[in-house]
Amino acid sequence: MAHSACKPFCPDLPLNVVEEILLNLPGQQVINVCRLVCNEWKLVVDSTAYWRKRFCREGFKPLRIPSVPRDWQTSYFLCKTRRNLLKNPNANENFTGWTIVQNGGDKWAIENVMAPHPDENVTKCFVTSYGLCIKSQLINLEKEGYSPMFMDEIQPNIVISDWYAPRWDCGSVYEIRVELLNRRKKAVKFFQPEPVTLPQWNDQHWEQTTHTFKDYGPGVRFIRFKHGGKDTQFWAGHYGIRVTNSSVEIVPSSEGYC
Repeated sequence: MAHSACKPFCPDLPLNVVEEILLNLPGQQVINVCRLVCNEWKLVVDSTAYWRKRFCREGFKPLRIPSVPRDWQTSYFLCKTRRNLLKNPNANENFTGWTIVQNGGDKWAIENVMAPHPDENVTKCFVTSYGLCIKSQLINLEKEGYSPMFMDEIQPNIVISDWYAPRWDCGSVYEIRVELLNRRKKAVKFFQPEPVTLPQWNDQHWEQTTHTFKDYGPGVRFIRFKHGGKDTQFWAGHYGIRVTNSSVEIVPSSEGYC
């Protein structure tokens, strides 16, 4: 008892065996539990080599071999955290989080989806009118937890997705532009496909547009997501394109790095 009070009991295992055991446990458990077992285990968990091995085994990859992350532990947990960085993507909170750039015709509106969305949890959408309607959202990557070091050294994939659908009885146009911005909010890379024109008398089917930014270089600090459209027949009301379930995610490369 006296011994355990002075120094926590540490299993008598070679450190390479301890490391192998810890590599097969969840990362949070390693930090919150295993790191507290004894000084030897703490040294393993706090080592660069340990987190570099976890990074490699789970398929996360810094873009360039000469440019490796200085803080492997932080980089590991950031890569493990995949989430939508856009606020209010499904119109559940009115227009909270969005900036209205253009509000043509009878302006933006929110409605229940006319045709079921592939994700049954999506029940609302943003609706455009007979004049061009565009809205945008600016993501500050550092405020979201992605440090300049992480973005420059890891350069994770940035995956964007958007869903759009027309009304069955009116033609419409859909457009999107997503920009990766530097600290001065100047575009480093952008994705802007040709506008999509959908005909009148259609099946109201939901379509998805996706894009993955890769190898975009250092300096990315913000992401601007902008989309919208209009109807093609100049009808009063809200007969234009519908958009919902938009997303921007930071995703580690699936290629391993050792």
